[in-house]
Amino acid sequence: MADMHRIGGTPALLKFLLKEGILDGSGVTVTGQTMAKNVDALPDFPADQQIIRPLSKPIKPTGHIQILRGQLAPGGSVGKITGKEGLVFTGKARVYDDEDDFIASLEAGDIKKGDKTVVIIRYEGPKGGPGMPEMLKPSSAIMGAGLGQDVALLTDGRFSGGSHGFLIGHIVPEAQEGGPIGLVRDGDVVTIDAERRVIDSDVSDAEMARRRADWKAPALKYTKGTLKKYATLVSDASSGCVTDGPI
Repeated sequence: MADMHRIGGTPALLKFLLKEGILDGSGVTVTGQTMAKNVDALPDFPADQQIIRPLSKPIKPTGHIQILRGQLAPGGSVGKITGKEGLVFTGKARVYDDEDDFIASLEAGDIKKGDKTVVIIRYEGPKGGPGMPEMLKPSSAIMGAGLGQDVALLTDGRFSGGSHGFLIGHIVPEAQEGGPIGLVRDGDVVTIDAERRVIDSDVSDAEMARRRADWKAPALKYTKGTLKKYATLVSDASSGCVTDGPI
């Protein structure tokens, strides 16, 4: 942000976007002038700056925010795939039914450097959390332990802009609603393919069906009050986690 400020900040960025035809500058703003008029007399980015790339020379050909589907996320998921950790990850699942269990396991040394591991933190979705809590602590713990190249993280929780690593969140359906993420077991081999945008496991459909027949939804974490009402009414992450559905 400091680097961005030094080369002109938001006004210069708006001017850049207007010139590239990405931003519509015709709307009138609180100044009484259009967006285009507001920034017209302001300086452009310096010609030699390296912070904001021209569209003809991007940092990478595709953005790092991706929607992935597949066996474990039939309703969709959101991946933050920068490419620094690779584009395809395959590892054995380590399953945790809440964030605290994972942190305790990591601190106990259960996850070893060099072992390709797909950590699954589930029952943290809109209903299961409830509220789809942020998984910044687990993702930071993975990186802090030096496991960024060895561990990927799948969750029906969410991530903030500060998270980094091989992370997939917002998985739909969430575990609380019987999503496939709730059927994964320790040792299942999970593959995250950001090139094909799929998340699959080596578990057959027949075995998944057997596991589903044995699965029972755990009780909601709250039995009364606002959070009980929220967990009962909230929609899934792909639908915006809104509570305006039928009662």
